[in-house]
Amino acid sequence: MAAALAGAPALLAQQAAPPPPTGQHAPHGSHVHDGIFYFSGTGSNDGYPESDHVTVSDPFEKHVTRTMEALKKDLEREGCTMDSILHLQVFLCLPLADGVPMPTGKARFDAHKAQYDTLNKIYRTYFSPGKAPSRACMALEWIPGDSLIEIVGSALVVNPPSAAQGE
Repeated sequence: MAAALAGAPALLAQQAAPPPPTGQHAPHGSHVHDGIFYFSGTGSNDGYPESDHVTVSDPFEKHVTRTMEALKKDLEREGCTMDSILHLQVFLCLPLADGVPMPTGKARFDAHKAQYDTLNKIYRTYFSPGKAPSRACMALEWIPGDSLIEIVGSALVVNPPSAAQGE
């Protein structure tokens, strides 16, 4: 036991110091570690003033476009590009609102498939040919923040921002 305790200071000294700040970080715990930007929780209202928020009753196309634009801005702020994305997880949900009927059975599957097809049509316009990252896409019951889409993922930092940019 004494030997283990005696070695503790050397072990603690080997732990890496936290990376220096890289300027403004995206919301929801996004961060850069070892040259990779990890982002989470990018939805259709992120980066937009509350007076310009979309709701679940707005067209799904608008949700996708706004989410992709917010993601692009977050990536650029952290020194990444859309083409430097390594992997994405995309979460979709159908609108849950009073007066909006929720489909059931095959109609529910068809509604999710229509969202998936719409996502793909818009999504591919944000990447250079052959540069779309690996991606998983899942349908959920609910996403916070009145968004019908949320994206989580990681990207290679290709042009690290200077510390002065965040000041």
